[in-house]
Amino acid sequence: MFISGIGCSSRFPYYMNTYGFHSIHGRAPAVATGIKLARPDLQVWVVTGDGDGLSIGTNHLIHTMRRNVDLNILLFNNRIYGLTKGQASPTSERGKITKSSPVGTIDRPIYPLRTALAAEATFVARSVDADQEHLGMTLDRAARHKGVSFVEIYQNCIVFNAGAFEDVENRSTRDDFSLKLMHGKPLIFGKAKDRGIRMNGASPEVVNFKPGEPPKDLIIHNEKAGAEYAYLLTQLEPPEFPVPLGVFRAVEEATYEELMEGQIQSSMKPGADDLGKLLCGPETWEVK
Repeated sequence: MFISGIGCSSRFPYYMNTYGFHSIHGRAPAVATGIKLARPDLQVWVVTGDGDGLSIGTNHLIHTMRRNVDLNILLFNNRIYGLTKGQASPTSERGKITKSSPVGTIDRPIYPLRTALAAEATFVARSVDADQEHLGMTLDRAARHKGVSFVEIYQNCIVFNAGAFEDVENRSTRDDFSLKLMHGKPLIFGKAKDRGIRMNGASPEVVNFKPGEPPKDLIIHNEKAGAEYAYLLTQLEPPEFPVPLGVFRAVEEATYEELMEGQIQSSMKPGADDLGKLLCGPETWEVK
């Protein structure tokens, strides 16, 4: 089942041959939570955007992730309000000139993955709409994860913000401007696979090397490490660093549904499943 809020991204349920619900602006995570609790057998997906999910819907998004509800959340990020014709969104970069910021926005942008990690989401990833192979693998990983999965998808808005992610979308440049994260593998990028990332004290740095001869001190990606490591990866940004793509964090924890069901079972009194006993049991009395 696909649940969405309001926005360009939120027309997604109409394109799927399955159950869907085009819900209220920013409230898709709340609606999806109710559906998942009522029908835990369903695989439930939430489709939202940088405006819908990170403005009016931020509160619902954060609490859904911290509760670890078994939902798959896709946040399409085009750094603009597209449905309302091109205003600055919560993820628009500082200085962005739009219809609502004609001399440039002065707001600091929200970073979706940092927000997800701060809420301790158990699965956090990023992909790009133009890289179908990578996007498909990322969504497959999200679908198989037990618990909340949050995937930010860089998406180009050709009408109001064309080229927002040109460097990481274009086939001729994406190898040099993006870093494909692979669990247990060193952080290596570039067309020739001749650049990597290592730690210099407490700060990451890019190093060059001969193809096939990476230095031994490169960072080895560990998606099961603490959220601090994943947060560090979100701080790798152009022009100094490539954009990391893939699974940042994937850990297992009890889901909200499991905890709720356990709480219900532990608080049940003997005979609670028998309506007759409940109505005529020892906690009833006669008024004469």
